[in-house]
Amino acid sequence: MTAPAPNSSAAPLLDVSGIAISFGGLKAVQNFSLQLPRGSLQGLIGPNGAGKTTVFNLLTGVYQPQAGSITLDGQALRGLKPHQIAAAGLSRTFQNIRLFGDLSVLDNVRVACHLRGSHSLAGTLLRTPRYVGQERAMTERARELLALFSLADRQDEHACNLPYGDQRRLEIVRAIATEPKILLLDEPAAGMNPQEKKALADLIRTIRDRFGLTILLIEHDMGLVMEICERITVLDYGIIIKNGTPREVQTCPDVIAAYLGGASEMKGTETRR
Repeated sequence: MTAPAPNSSAAPLLDVSGIAISFGGLKAVQNFSLQLPRGSLQGLIGPNGAGKTTVFNLLTGVYQPQAGSITLDGQALRGLKPHQIAAAGLSRTFQNIRLFGDLSVLDNVRVACHLRGSHSLAGTLLRTPRYVGQERAMTERARELLALFSLADRQDEHACNLPYGDQRRLEIVRAIATEPKILLLDEPAAGMNPQEKKALADLIRTIRDRFGLTILLIEHDMGLVMEICERITVLDYGIIIKNGTPREVQTCPDVIAAYLGGASEMKGTETRR
C-alpha cells in the first residue's frame, strides 16, 4: 500500500487544538496545537525537558489534557483511556523499550494483534471454531509482519534476548500490529549506531509508504529528523516556538537559541531529501 500524498486542503487526520497540562506549578505543555495531514511524516523536537514525551502522553491518554481538544479522523479522543485511543487508531512506541521480555518475539506481536480481535468469553473457554480461526489468523498476521521486518528467524526467542536494534524494530512491529492510522515514535534512534540509524530512516519511510500510515516522531538526532520529516514542530519549555519545513526550522534563530550548545548541530545539518 502506498501512502497518499499529504493534502493540506483536506481535513487533518489528527487535529490537536490548544492542549495543556500542568504539574503543580509547572506548566509542562501550554496551548499545544498540531495538524497532521493523512500520510504525512512529521517531527517533534526540542531540548531535553521541553515537553515532547508529555505531548505524546497527552495524545495517547496516559495524561488527560486540562484544556484543548484532540480529534482523530473525526473522533474526539480527550477523556478516553489509552486502550480506547489505541483502538481508535493511535499507536506509539516508547523512549524506553517496553517489550514483554519474557514472552517470545512472536507472542509480543500476537498480543498487539488481539486489539482488533473480537473473542467472547464463552468462545475463548470453549475454543470454538471462530475462536480458533481468529487465533490462527492473528498468528499468521504476526508472522507476516515479523518477516517484513527481518525478524522471522527470531520469532521463538524471548524478546529480552534480542540485540538492541532488533528490540527497537520489534517495538515498531508491535505498534503496527494494532493497525493504527497514526504511529507515534518516541526517540526510535536512541542508542543506535550510524549504520542502524541509516537503516531506521529507510524503515520509517517504508512503514509510511507500505502501510499508508501517518507518522509523528520525537527524535534528538537532527540528521535523521532533517532527512525524513516533511515538517517539524519545535517545543521549548512546553511552548511551540517554531513549526515549519526542515529548512525553516534549521535556520530559525529562536530554535538555535533554544538548543544553545546544540546550535552548531542544528546549523551543520543539511537536508538530504
